[in-house]
Amino acid sequence: MKKITWMLVVVLLLGLAMAPAAFASNGEEEDVIDERYGKPKVVLGEALSDSDKDKVRELLSATNPDQVEEYTVTAEDLVNYIGGDPSSNMYSSAKITRKDEGHGVVVQVVNPENITQVTNEMYANALLTAGVENALIEVASPLKVTGHSALTGIYKAFNVDGESLDQDRMEVANEELDVATDLAEDAGIDQEKVSELLSEIKREISEQNPATKEDVERIVSEQLEQLNIELSPEDREMLTNLFEKMRNLDIDFGQVADQLEGIVSDIQGKLDEVTGEDVEGFWQGVKDFFQNLMNSVKGLFN
Repeated sequence: MKKITWMLVVVLLLGLAMAPAAFASNGEEEDVIDERYGKPKVVLGEALSDSDKDKVRELLSATNPDQVEEYTVTAEDLVNYIGGDPSSNMYSSAKITRKDEGHGVVVQVVNPENITQVTNEMYANALLTAGVENALIEVASPLKVTGHSALTGIYKAFNVDGESLDQDRMEVANEELDVATDLAEDAGIDQEKVSELLSEIKREISEQNPATKEDVERIVSEQLEQLNIELSPEDREMLTNLFEKMRNLDIDFGQVADQLEGIVSDIQGKLDEVTGEDVEGFWQGVKDFFQNLMNSVKGLFN
């Protein structure tokens, strides 16, 4: 009987330990509008049906029209912002929430099984190039898509209410996203590795301030060697041309580098998960938690 009572106490304590987390995730704090930045902006793909739009609203926790400002991203927007194809279909959608200085650009693909080519870090890298700062950006699609059109939707959210992103930077950022997905899809490089490569090249550019295309080419080659990535001469040239365009835009890479730290940390965390570097520490933490819990429970009966 004493053993059964002891087990029931353990279950009760576990329930109490988990309850605060459950309450926190379902609290009302998520519905609070930050008056300094206005309502979050939700941008839905033009090609979505009404039922698809409802699915996206649910995925993005944007079902209450009083809590968000809603827009539709069209093929015309694609043409206006990045000179894209006017016949494009726009499916992937996004929710943009402005954040305080120092937050950085944080991207969360809500249902990554439906965004097949673009990762959180690829989006974040491109958005930093475009000039986006300090925002939480959530991306979703009810259908399996590559995810490219979400970038145009995000641009649209930052080009309303009197704001505007630089046209040239948006176009280069879109090219960066294309390069990233090409390297992952065609060159067979792991997506996290591609994002790490782009982030490290940007960081080196911010530190070295290259004056010529040859300097950019050297930085690209150094980072490829550092990360042990093999590319064809054509892909190397594609990468060098991309960053040469960025250099000519006179982007403040020092400012970009400050927000790159979060991206690099996220990438390293994912790579650690793949290589298993954190597994031992995780399970040791679980073991310690339950050992401490059992010791506390036993103390109740001594």
